[in-house]
Amino acid sequence: MNLTEMTRAWIARVEDKLDAVLPPPTEAPRSLHEAMRYSVLGGGKRIRPLLVYAAGVSLGANENQLDAPAAAIELMHAFSLVHDDLPAMDDDDLRRGRPTTHKAFDEATAILAADALQPLAFKVLADDAALNVEADTRLRMISLLASACGSLGMTGGQSIDLKSEGQRLDAAELEHMYKLKTGCLLEVSVLSGACAAQADESTLVLLREYADKLGLAFQICDDILDIEGATEVIGKTQGADVFRNKATWPALFGLDEAKRKSAELLDEALHAIEPLGGQADPLRAIGTYIVNRDR
Repeated sequence: MNLTEMTRAWIARVEDKLDAVLPPPTEAPRSLHEAMRYSVLGGGKRIRPLLVYAAGVSLGANENQLDAPAAAIELMHAFSLVHDDLPAMDDDDLRRGRPTTHKAFDEATAILAADALQPLAFKVLADDAALNVEADTRLRMISLLASACGSLGMTGGQSIDLKSEGQRLDAAELEHMYKLKTGCLLEVSVLSGACAAQADESTLVLLREYADKLGLAFQICDDILDIEGATEVIGKTQGADVFRNKATWPALFGLDEAKRKSAELLDEALHAIEPLGGQADPLRAIGTYIVNRDR
């Protein structure tokens, strides 16, 4: 398959899985379940599931085994977006081209919907029969995801992001924030696919390096799109980071340097998986797509 066919096929798979694991909107409490489904099924790039599939397929996993980790990680990502958009945090009105969850429903329902998505992610990893891996592998996936979304991962990164508004960070501080806020969950996406394929430790070392570089490039690309992207294309309010005076790579080092840095990081990510040879072509394709995207 070419890149377009591959991404469409994998996005369709995870959409079907998400639809299946989310509670139906007809089941009580209906408003909560409607908000959960609204938050998850409202489109999106599905970058993290794509990385799960790319890593797993590159290393020989069956796609049926990858549906559960792909869906679980996307549920966790959706949880973070709902919280990030709340008035107490980034106070955004637009996400994926439509009103954010707290605007479409109300603030309390949005909080509860996000809170319900997080345990559902772990339940999918714990219970899904199609995952078909040993219990220790299932437990490892759960542990990886828990670590990635805690205070030393995604939640901690969001905390640093909020505290850094209006401040000037140096490159190391900014990279650390990006790694926690964005990179940790991207890394878990890659490693979960690899775990499903029973990858050995030497392969996991290569994949961690790939994911580390790609996660930083991904966030810098987001920073660039906040400046250059159109609201109707990127699906969220263009210029929001500039308006809130957030610490970003373009703000600190300029737009040209941000573009140079993201390209350099992509090269480093692709170099990290050179020892895997042609079998890692799906990871190369998805990595390049992530950094060169327009939304």
